[in-house]
Amino acid sequence: MNAREQQGRKPRADVQRNRVALLEAAQRHFLRDGVGTSLEAVAKEAGVGPGTLYRHFPTREALLAAVLQSRTAELVTRREDIASIDDAGEALTQWLRAMEDYLSAYSGLPEPLMTATRAQDPDNPLTVPCDELIATTDGYVRAAQRTGYVRPSATGYDLFLAACSVAWIKGTGATEESLDRLRALVANGYRMPDDRG
Repeated sequence: MNAREQQGRKPRADVQRNRVALLEAAQRHFLRDGVGTSLEAVAKEAGVGPGTLYRHFPTREALLAAVLQSRTAELVTRREDIASIDDAGEALTQWLRAMEDYLSAYSGLPEPLMTATRAQDPDNPLTVPCDELIATTDGYVRAAQRTGYVRPSATGYDLFLAACSVAWIKGTGATEESLDRLRALVANGYRMPDDRG
C-alpha cells in the first residue's frame, strides 16, 4: 500500500477509541488538577500505556491543544452572541470576559498559552489557537478605537495578556469583588479618558 492510500484510510477503531479515551481522561485531570497534571495518570485512567499517549500527543502542549479544541465551540458561540452588540466598547468588554472564562477553564492554563505567544514557535500546537485569540481581540480593539473608546496605543496582544493575567488570578481563588476591581484597573488602562464630564 502506498503512502497516499494510507493517508486516505480511516484510523483503526481501537486507535480512535484510545484517542477519545485519552482526551476524556485529560479533560477530567485538567479540571481537577490543572494543566500540570501527571500525563502518566491520564494514560492510566484512559486504560492505555504512556507510549500510546505519546504516539497520539507527543507533548503536553499537543494534548492540551486537543482538549482545548473541545472548549472552542463554547467560545465561538459567545463570539456569535457578541457580534450582535452594536456598542464597540461593550463588545470588547464582553469578548474579554468570554476569553477570560475560556482561559481560566483549567488551573495553570494561562502560563503555557502566554509562553506559546512569546516563543512564536510554529511547532508548538498552542501557537495557532493563541494567534487566533489575539487576532480576534485585535479586531474588537480596532473597532473600539474607531469609536474613540480605546486608546490608540492599545493592541489585541496587550488585552490578550491582560485577559490571561485575570484568568490566572481567577484560578488562584480570588474573590469576584477582587476580580472586578482588577478588571476595572485593566479597563482604565486601555480606555480613552472621558473628558466629557
